[in-house]
Amino acid sequence: MNRTLSLALLSLLPIVNALAQQTSKAPSAATAFPNRPQHGSASVPADQSFPRTDQNSRIAHAQLLEKARKGGIDIYFEGDSITRRWGSSDRQYKDFLANWNRNFFGWNAANFGWGGDTVQNILWRLRNGELDDVNPKVIVLLAGANNVGRTPPAGGDEVKIEEVTKGIKATLDLMQQKAPAATIVLMGLTPRNDGGTAIVSTINKINDRLARLADGKKIRYLNINNRLADDEGKLFEGVTVDRLHLSVKGYQIWADALRPVFTELLGPPARTDHAPPPTGDPSAHAKSAEPRSAGR
Repeated sequence: MNRTLSLALLSLLPIVNALAQQTSKAPSAATAFPNRPQHGSASVPADQSFPRTDQNSRIAHAQLLEKARKGGIDIYFEGDSITRRWGSSDRQYKDFLANWNRNFFGWNAANFGWGGDTVQNILWRLRNGELDDVNPKVIVLLAGANNVGRTPPAGGDEVKIEEVTKGIKATLDLMQQKAPAATIVLMGLTPRNDGGTAIVSTINKINDRLARLADGKKIRYLNINNRLADDEGKLFEGVTVDRLHLSVKGYQIWADALRPVFTELLGPPARTDHAPPPTGDPSAHAKSAEPRSAGR
């Protein structure tokens, strides 16, 4: 690992240690919700916050807290890996970051997505400082993919639909509490085919519920799915890299839908940009700094 990266990670250790103490005091899912199946945040109601306790997520949270403290953010993106990869500093996603810069430079946009997060995990991050005193003018939220999963529940999807909707409603409420002046762009969940197309019906039902959460003013609903998939939910060629995560083509479709909204709310992009530098996956950065063997 190079000296600059080592010093940067060392500077985050006090925050990470504090987070470790904080999350260790949180009740386990088994204690707080004894009647639910115990498998991480999936065992917690979707409108309740739940922390990621792995070291990599703790470091990432510390980095995002630091990004929030730097300020200069007018557009705040929140979500899971579909959001995170777009504005990430990870070398493997450099083409996504180039697309991000082409579309959003001058609007002071910052990305606060984190891979693998459920709605419960996003709620925890928001309740633990990542939106405090940021005061963005626009928030873009795409969440719920990790709650929905790859295939429909065996016993029917009504409970899943209700849970995800309830969790996203709680997220919107918290965002409005912490950033009352912001206009929130609520994205419909994007289609996924990594487990076939059967789950798309559940996604569509959730999106129908999400559309009702928008008032067209402070919360605007935006759905790009008819540009990503056909009427049966089958993804168009080239819009994802793995039938779930968006490709450059997919991100450009998303950007084409967002840019008119940003222009309406913020005006055209400026010639300079004041958003903090992008962050990435701490473990990926550590690995990229190690010497490569011939077999890699």
